Amino acid sequence: MREEDLQLALQMVASTSVSSSLEEENDGAAATSPGNSPKPLRRVLDLSERRKQFRRTRSLNAPSPVQQFGPCGRIMKNSAMVMQIQDPASQRLTWYKPPLTVLVIKKVSDASVLAPFVYLVDWLLQEKNMVVWVESAVLEDAQLNENVRFKAIRDKLVTFKDGRDDLTDRIDFIVCLGGDGTLLYASLLFQQSVPPVMAFHLGSLGFLTPFRFDNFEEQLTSVLEGHAALTLRSRLRCVMHRRSDRKHEAKTLEVDPDGEARPAANSILVLNEVVIDRGPSPYLSNIDLFLDGKYITSVQGDGLIVSTPTGSTAYAAAAGASMIHPSVPAIMVTPICPHSLSFRPIVVPAGVELKISVSPESRNTSWVSFDGRNRQELFHGDSLRVTTSIYPVPCICAQDQISDWFASLADGLHWNVRKRQKCLDELSDLTASGSEDTLDEIENMKFYDV
Repeated sequence: MREEDLQLALQMVASTSVSSSLEEENDGAAATSPGNSPKPLRRVLDLSERRKQFRRTRSLNAPSPVQQFGPCGRIMKNSAMVMQIQDPASQRLTWYKPPLTVLVIKKVSDASVLAPFVYLVDWLLQEKNMVVWVESAVLEDAQLNENVRFKAIRDKLVTFKDGRDDLTDRIDFIVCLGGDGTLLYASLLFQQSVPPVMAFHLGSLGFLTPFRFDNFEEQLTSVLEGHAALTLRSRLRCVMHRRSDRKHEAKTLEVDPDGEARPAANSILVLNEVVIDRGPSPYLSNIDLFLDGKYITSVQGDGLIVSTPTGSTAYAAAAGASMIHPSVPAIMVTPICPHSLSFRPIVVPAGVELKISVSPESRNTSWVSFDGRNRQELFHGDSLRVTTSIYPVPCICAQDQISDWFASLADGLHWNVRKRQKCLDELSDLTASGSEDTLDEIENMKFYDV
């Protein structure tokens, strides 16, 4: 028997056992009165336990947990189907060896972050005996160097320079102090595998920073012991293809772990979005959009946003896109001020490749930015290819995936905040009298009652 047939048989047996339990429960309930033996109650409890076992599929391989459809139809086996959709509750952090090195990223040019930064670094050095890395520019902060406590630990820190030193496989753990920009910077530093990130809210918005600094010792100890949920935030892999470099492309290609050959120097991973806009030109952008090599449409407007689910609550949300939970495997395509009333944002599967190029009929070039950085011009004949990266950012949850996300929607964006509708009891006088002043009278009565 094949593996797929065995799985299907097990599922059928499980569903049959649940159905037979339901029939036994119904027969028992019909034959037994409330005052007799408690056997039906036991059956109900057993049934609820069995339902818990089969209520949720813990992981889905391909679009459906069932691989066979009817007597003859089934999903064709494909070695490229590597994506798994996991139950959010199953994504937990574990350390296969104790973390020894920690990178601390703090918000720049913010005096309010200096004291928490010093307390955290001193605690990691003294209490946890960890090797602490910081960016070399941090040590040049004049206010920080005036701190007496920091002077005592300054020489114990290991420094690096952005753009010069490679941190791959040298950092076990990342702690961010500040706003969402610190998490974006951590994503920029690690263009392949990213260590687990714990982000403390010491900035302005804090949509991606769920932890509060008040009891950081207790929270960090719990995480270092492996007690934490994870949100795997997908990133976009962006590759620029220049028309002038095509003849040299064969010499600069490298093979990535996903088996694709791309120019190594032009690849960048983004956590939020890649934005293509018209730059300083007064003319509309005219951008051609392809999906897996097929022409989809031309974007005529101010530009285009290609975002991850994490980025759907950033620039894309301001442009009218829907907000997507970061665990959803998808890419969002959002036009910026399109010159069309019917051009709505769309969501495409995470596995596709988008190709974006300046239309041959365009009056101007376009400009591209990656998470707000590395802004560069996109000329006629150039193209930008975007797909989901195999390297997500593992963000540690303060509670869990669901609670953290909805808490950030409520706290950061005041999602669905409005005045409560009055109940019918408060409006009973209005329906009885029909007076125009009844609502005012009700408000005045409330005021005097208080």
